[in-house]
Amino acid sequence: MDTSPKQLHLFEIEQSQKVWQQNYNAQIGEDKHVANRSGLKIKPIYSPLDWDSDQYIKDMGFPGEMPFTRGIYPTMHRGRTWTQRQLIGLGRPQDYNKRVLSILKAGASAISLIPCNSGFRGLDCDEVPLPLLGTCGTVINTTQHMTDSLNDVPYEEISTALNDPSPFTLFAFLLSAAKRRGVPLEKISGTSNQSDYISHCVANHMFFRLSLSGARRVLLDHIEFCTKNVPKWNPVSVVGQHIQQAGATPAEAMAFTLSTAIQYAEDCIDRGMEPDDFLPRFTFFFDISISFFEEIAKFRAGRKIWARLTRDRFGAKDPRSWRFKFHGQTSGADLTMQQPLNNIARVGVQAMAGIFGGLQSLHTDSYDEAITTPSEETAKIAIATQNILREEAHLCDVIDPLGGSYYVEKMTNQMEDEIVSIIDRVDRAGGMYAAVEAGIIQRDIGNSALRFQSKIENGEQPLVGVNCYEGEGNWASPPPFRPPPDTMQEHVDHFLQFKIDRDQGAVNSALENLARAANSANENIFEKVVMAADAEVTHGEIIACLRHEMGAGDPVIIA
Repeated sequence: MDTSPKQLHLFEIEQSQKVWQQNYNAQIGEDKHVANRSGLKIKPIYSPLDWDSDQYIKDMGFPGEMPFTRGIYPTMHRGRTWTQRQLIGLGRPQDYNKRVLSILKAGASAISLIPCNSGFRGLDCDEVPLPLLGTCGTVINTTQHMTDSLNDVPYEEISTALNDPSPFTLFAFLLSAAKRRGVPLEKISGTSNQSDYISHCVANHMFFRLSLSGARRVLLDHIEFCTKNVPKWNPVSVVGQHIQQAGATPAEAMAFTLSTAIQYAEDCIDRGMEPDDFLPRFTFFFDISISFFEEIAKFRAGRKIWARLTRDRFGAKDPRSWRFKFHGQTSGADLTMQQPLNNIARVGVQAMAGIFGGLQSLHTDSYDEAITTPSEETAKIAIATQNILREEAHLCDVIDPLGGSYYVEKMTNQMEDEIVSIIDRVDRAGGMYAAVEAGIIQRDIGNSALRFQSKIENGEQPLVGVNCYEGEGNWASPPPFRPPPDTMQEHVDHFLQFKIDRDQGAVNSALENLARAANSANENIFEKVVMAADAEVTHGEIIACLRHEMGAGDPVIIA
């Protein structure tokens, strides 16, 4: 027997644990099987027998250093807290402008804009019934609409996230508006927050505007354009949120997201781009479920895997390329319409999981988000939740405060193994693009969604106010938001007049240039989208042109 001090110490722990196990078994009787959402078994207690602290440098290291388990920056939240980036979208551009200025005064430090559902479908406001406009996002169809949305907003000083699927018309309108305001493109910072066309095809069909091949081409042109012309803009946000909200487990969501990022990186390299030129501007966007420790482990494991992938698989040498930068949004899928005030507690727990997981930016859902577009009052409560966690709970005092927990480190390593196993399976299928074309990813997500829903329906997964503790009342929430019909009609009327008054020759020329670029291997499509925005071409016209030339999005149907 090895009699070194360490082995003697572990022997003592093992003997003590055996005694505890006997006492535990005697008290608990028949122990229940406990597993997290990813299916990994959860033990009742963790000890040094589960994680070897001698592996500290290999497993954890220090913040800002390989393997990045503890964070991508040396100071993390103690030096600079996460960006408070609240997602906002409602009504007309003027309505958005009023709300965003109010939210900035309440403590938000960045902005995020979501367009109307009609915009996600690729349509202009004169192409859909009036009652559908502006209920879930802002109606933005032109450069002037973007200008009105961001009036008095210092977007040359703060980061802007645009929930803007391919072909990125909102970003084109932002760049055009910036030119009119005299803001150099070099000062524009932020993210194309819905650039991940693969996640749209798999899990968010309304965002899937162009064919898979067409969206693939436009994304590469977008990355190339931004790398050359808008150096502070992040042209890629790989979205795990859609994947997880569609039903994927946290481990699957991280694995499929990383596989998508691998696909995009390989496509960029095949285009002739250098990894250290584009990888520092790759970002990620994740759902944060209420499975607290699992989510923390998911993010810590994801950081480790991405650092290895970028360095070893892609040969990136710049440490900035190894950083796993991600925005987190508390999970709307966990929120309930029943007893909606309970959602405040849910959002607080989810936000803490994201913070302990080391995120760079955070959106906290409003408690009424399962019912309607958040009211100004509920949005301010969501902002205050972050302020309380940062200022009153002192969550920024210590970097990675759960690091070294036997449970957290064991779970991080287990999640890492599970995620890598799924990535390997996607690789064997030919990569993420091929796996999505074959329907493999969609089928896996669907199966996981069914398993979780079955647990809710049979009571194995409790939901307070839904399948348990239902007698505590169903508290009222603010009524659903509806823009006044007369003001929305006025917005549509102004839009129709705008189309009459503009230079139709310039519009036709811009659309011809866009169509030609779509059929050329040498022209940059997104550059022509920006030129079209300058020429007053509308959102719907740009998308209709590219759909005609490249094909419309047609999600794979899985039986």
